[in-house]
Amino acid sequence: MVRENEGALTRGGLREQVRELVLRRILDGVYGPGERIVEHRLTKELGISQAPVREALRELEAMRFVESQPNRGVRVRAMTAHELGEMYPVRAALEEVAGRTAAPLITEETLGLLDAEIGEMRDAASRADVHSQLHHDARFHELIIEASGNSLLFDLWRSLHVETRTLITFSRVDHDLLAIADLHLPIVRALRHRDPELVGKEMRDHIEHFGALVMGASPDEHEH
Repeated sequence: MVRENEGALTRGGLREQVRELVLRRILDGVYGPGERIVEHRLTKELGISQAPVREALRELEAMRFVESQPNRGVRVRAMTAHELGEMYPVRAALEEVAGRTAAPLITEETLGLLDAEIGEMRDAASRADVHSQLHHDARFHELIIEASGNSLLFDLWRSLHVETRTLITFSRVDHDLLAIADLHLPIVRALRHRDPELVGKEMRDHIEHFGALVMGASPDEHEH
């Protein structure tokens, strides 16, 4: 995820940069649930035309982070714990397939990259840097999806916006970042055996355990 640099966007990829900037503000609580995001204020602040801002907000609406209504403009959506939790069983199923497929195809180079991502997670944990932790966590899983060689699977996984949705759930609970980093070690061990059944099981168990860990500690006040 692109780090926010207030008021300093480069000429290329304006839509993507505006999207990431607004998303960062939502995640950091600068824009709270229900708060209106005014297009013309962003265009004036960033010194750009209205088109990339409007396109960025449309993408965020498709991602379900904002919503637009007639006469109310664009506002930040309030995501419930139940809604966030819906990602985990879907993700577990996708990653089980990815693990099974990637197991016989995994290279030593990719295994080294996976080890490196765990190292980065542990380093981020030591600094209590949640953003960095989840960036490397998502990249770890993305490497396995890529190793499966299944482009449709990759597109489906990317559509879940794993890093961002996980960051939202993390903002609601206490968590042991170092323990979460170490949860990835059994996956790498299974991949080194290149056993499709074992890797698939470890991938599914990992996501289901992580989902239960995060969502179990995040009660939804709207459901009471």
